[in-house]
Order: sequence, then structure tokens, then C-alpha cells
Amino acid sequence: MEAPRLVASDVDGTLLGEDHEVSPRTAAVVGRLTASGVPFVLVTGRPPRWIPPVATQLGVVRYAVCANGAVLYDVEADRIVGSRPLHPEDLTRLEQAVAEALPGATLGVERVGEHAFDDQVAQFVAEPDYEHAWPGGGPPTEARDRLLAHPAVKLLVRAKGLSSDAMAAALQPLVGDTVDITFSHPGGLIEVAPAGVSKATGLVDLLERTPEFAGIAPEEVVAFGDMPNDLAMLRWAGHGVAMGNAHPEVVAAADETTATNVDDGVALVLERWF
Repeated sequence: MEAPRLVASDVDGTLLGEDHEVSPRTAAVVGRLTASGVPFVLVTGRPPRWIPPVATQLGVVRYAVCANGAVLYDVEADRIVGSRPLHPEDLTRLEQAVAEALPGATLGVERVGEHAFDDQVAQFVAEPDYEHAWPGGGPPTEARDRLLAHPAVKLLVRAKGLSSDAMAAALQPLVGDTVDITFSHPGGLIEVAPAGVSKATGLVDLLERTPEFAGIAPEEVVAFGDMPNDLAMLRWAGHGVAMGNAHPEVVAAADETTATNVDDGVALVLERWF
């Protein structure tokens, strides 16, 4: 492949090391590629409010595709430029399917306002007995009926004691193609988006909305990822790269497997051109 015209990278388990930092080597090559006119886009399951700390480390990120493709975020302007939410009727149907497939599972939702941090919107909210999957304090809580009463860009389903693979396999037959189910955390957490929404569709939306990306074709994109929520993006891109620490399904789908996220896997590939 010739030098890409756009580079898209997942964040956790891909761009960041175990210390949640971008390595100096990776930051340097990203700086070189953007200096040459090639955009670098973060494409992640993270919500917009979790983007600024990563973008600050790189200093060259203008756009991010967030919530597994459901949200487009202009980092520089701190503005949500587009979203594709689940509506209350969708969330109610999902609640019923979850109750049947995964008894005892708890729910959380991600919402967006106009900015990464928006006091007008309760952005991450969960049921009182929801157990947060990441270190740190849990989200604010609401009763389930209130939780599902507003549009959400992502429904999170938590079932401690099950693998995320097992959860997805149990829920998928009950929802079919009415939503998209994926995950970025292996330990009992799946993420549900509207039907047809993925990191790939988020990138397509970004290319169509953004004049400076006009004319970039999928075959001119290099994409990096490590978990099933990256599959659609890696298949869509001209060159999809799985990290050395990637989920087996991601490795099988990618065009290439690089080193792990702690061994500068992203930098190793980009240094071929930049």
C-alpha cells in the first residue's frame, strides 16, 4: 500500500499503553504524518468527554468518531457535529430483550449534548445497581424508567460473571438486525447502538461532512484496532491493522497484525511512510 491519505485509530488497547498514555515514539510519528497533511482521526467507543486527554497528548487531532460511530466530535471546536441515537422506543424494546436473554443484567446509557462536557445533559447514567467496568467512581444513577426515557447514543449492558462474548451471543438472536451489538471490554459489558451504526459508518459520515477530507476513498485509509467494535472499521479501510493484543476475531479480519499496544504497534506500521 502507498502512503495513506487518512489514518484512523482506536484508542484503548491500540493507541494507548497500559498507563493510558501515548508513547513518545507513537506521538512522534503521528506528528510527522499530520505535518505532511495526512489527518489522524480517533475512532473509539469512548464518549466525547473522554477524548480531550488523548487529543492533548497528540496535539494534532481535529476530529474523533465516538461511541462506536454514533457521535462525530470536533475536538478543536469542542462541538458535537452529529449523532445517531437510540430513541426511547428502541431502548424499551432492548430492555425487554435483555431481560429475557440476560436475567439480572443492569443497564447504563451514554447521551450527548452540544459539547464534550455539557451541564444541560446527564451524559453517562446507570441504574443504581450497575457496576462500572473501569476503575474509578461509578456513574450517576437513575431509575430504569427514567434511564430509558431519553435518546441515548449507546446502551451499555452489564452482566458481571459473564464474558462479553457470551453476552453478545445470548442477546443477538433476540434483536436480530434491529440494532448493532459489540464490545470493547471483555469482562461482562456489551454496547448497543442503532442498527447500521459502527466505527466504519462513523468514518463515512465524517468524510462526507468534512470538506478537508473530500475525495478520500476507503482504500486510502489505514485503520488500527484491537476489539470487536473495531471489526467494521478494519474491514472497511484499505488496510486494516490488528494489534498484537487483539481479540482473535479482529486478528482474523485484519490485513495485518502488528505489535501490541505496549510495544508501539501503531508506530511500527506508520513508520513505513512517515
